[in-house]
Order: sequence, then C-alpha cells, then structure tokens
Amino acid sequence: MELETRLFGEIEVDEEKIIFFEKGIIGFPDCQKFILVYDEGEDGTRKGISWLQSLDEPAFALPVMDPLLVKEDYNPQVEDEVLKHLGNLTEDNTYVLVTVTATEDITKLSVNLKAPIVINSEERKAHQVIVEDDFPVKFAIYEILQAKKEKAGE
Repeated sequence: MELETRLFGEIEVDEEKIIFFEKGIIGFPDCQKFILVYDEGEDGTRKGISWLQSLDEPAFALPVMDPLLVKEDYNPQVEDEVLKHLGNLTEDNTYVLVTVTATEDITKLSVNLKAPIVINSEERKAHQVIVEDDFPVKFAIYEILQAKKEKAGE
C-alpha cells in the first residue's frame, strides 16, 4: 500500500508493520494506525530519532526515540491492567518509545518521559500511558546527545 505523507512524500507501507493504537495517542484519539519510519545505521539498527507516521492522518507524524539513548536507567512502572490489551508482553517483544519535542532552538530538544509509548512488536499493538513515576514531561536531551556524539567521535 502507498501513502502520501507531508514529511516523507510517497512511502510504501508494509501492512505487516502497521502498529495499532486501540485508544489512539494522547491528543489524537482518532489516529490509531501508524508505521515507524526511521533511518538505519550501517549495522541495521535504528538511528536516533524515528517517526510514528499516522496512516489515518497522513499529515501527522510524531517524532519518537528509544528513551534509553538519553536516560539509561529509564524504567517506568506501568500496571499490567493498563497494558493487558496489548497481549502477552515479554522482554523480547516489548519496545518503549518516548515522544520528542523540538522547537526552533535545537538546544531545547526534549523528550516526554511521563507518557511513554509501549509497543508489543509481535502483535503490533501499542498504547501510550501516563506513568505515576516522577518523570518529567520535558527532559532536556540536547547536551546528552552532543556528549554521546563527541564521545563516539573520539
């Protein structure tokens, strides 16, 4: 299936990779079908920021990233009851993403650690939750990413 998007132009959508959010995402309850768009590194892994591209609203794509890239001890506690509709979650099939907020000032780049997105990669079901843990909505990441970039360049 082909999709004309605002950010990526026309893209090919593999129906086997569609991620379903039964309740939509916070602020966009009618957007339930997404695909993850990302650049791959030479080793085949995702690089930095990815995008959750809506199939329901092709003009909408949400920047996301693996929170462990910027907060290695990130481990939000989520009640099993909240995620039961995602199916059997295991360490191997559970993937967590956080939304990225960018402004015109790149040094203000942040992620929302308060509302992670939990994905069951086998069943391709996802849910965005608000965690009770004391995590910030805006966790600054620019300096962390710059430090990692400098360290990798050494």
